[in-house]
Amino acid sequence: MKNSFAFHIMTKPTGSLCNLDCTYCFYLEKEKLYPNNKNWAMNEKVLESYIRQYIATQKVDEITFAWQGGEPTILGVDYFRKVVELQKKHSLGKKINNSFQTNGVLLDDEWGSFLSSNNFLVGLSIDGPKEIHDKYRVFKGGQDSFDDVMNGISILKKHKVEFNTLTCVQRDNSYKPLEVYNFLKEIGSKYLQFIPIVERKAINKDAKNLELVSPNFLGEAKISDWSVEPLQYGKFLSSIFDEWVKKDVGNIFVQIFDISLEAWYGHEPSLCVFREKCGGAMAMEHNGDLYSCDHYVYPENKLGNIMTDILELMVDSGKQMKFGLDKKLSLPNYCKKCDYLFVCNGECPKHRFTKTPEGEDGLNYLCAGYKHFFSHIDPYMNFMVTELENQRPPANVMNWVKTSKSL
Repeated sequence: MKNSFAFHIMTKPTGSLCNLDCTYCFYLEKEKLYPNNKNWAMNEKVLESYIRQYIATQKVDEITFAWQGGEPTILGVDYFRKVVELQKKHSLGKKINNSFQTNGVLLDDEWGSFLSSNNFLVGLSIDGPKEIHDKYRVFKGGQDSFDDVMNGISILKKHKVEFNTLTCVQRDNSYKPLEVYNFLKEIGSKYLQFIPIVERKAINKDAKNLELVSPNFLGEAKISDWSVEPLQYGKFLSSIFDEWVKKDVGNIFVQIFDISLEAWYGHEPSLCVFREKCGGAMAMEHNGDLYSCDHYVYPENKLGNIMTDILELMVDSGKQMKFGLDKKLSLPNYCKKCDYLFVCNGECPKHRFTKTPEGEDGLNYLCAGYKHFFSHIDPYMNFMVTELENQRPPANVMNWVKTSKSL
């Protein structure tokens, strides 16, 4: 099937430009790919060409734009008023949705009113309580960002903007799962995403002066100090699951728990990192350059530019088709025999840089953690699947847990 039937692009209208300097951010150094750049804002010609083609190319009735960065709020509210105007101009009668990823520090009442009136879904990045969040998420001068982020959350609540939280799971907070989870509930988040931080640093920088290496890097590299440890990531998720399955099912929605239930129920996971093949989730830089994936913004993964190339042809190109299929074809035999292949599918190729016990290349760095987590949740997933098959709410698992004393 062609990707142009329905695909996703993570749009970066400010490129890697951001007002924070998070220690673990893999995208900040992408500015080195554009050394002669003077203006990081996606200009109106690029913006309109992208919006027009993105809507027209997809053979579906509902389109979702995802605005990320860098930090998109540094462009100001008027920039996104123009975005909405252009979307209406080129809508072709389709329903247009917008999601917006932000660190939250610039949110104010003007932003809140705009996001609310235009039904933007906001993803807000926060790593936990103040002492956890401020360990890595700081301003350019090293100042803490937590209080500003909390003000941003207050703005979203005040204006009744729908939001979810994205929490980066790194070396530090991975050892404090319940502290993180309970905090996120306390601040009113009902939709939670936990993103594992895994980065390798080159012993010697490459020709582009990039320190964080590409997924295909074959040279000498080491895991960064802030990367989550494989098994600890699984323990982090399992500890939160144990709390959630006792009292929060149906009230708090954790992305990886929902994705897991999809898989146990027999569906292919909807999240790209757990799908059998990838290639349907790309990234667009501020100048219109299109890349195979947000984690593959490297010269060798550039598909073209929206101003000189046709979006549909880039999305359906042999290069991108091969990129997506390689995920399946490069899967080690160790993974093919795994009991949890149906839900994991080797996870993101970005993380496949370790060896299997038999010495085969391509094992996911996080394998031990995922095995721990998926084996831990298996009985609860099976129970919830039975409830769904009998047209009963999966939240009944909470009563089952109480009566069976399984936790």
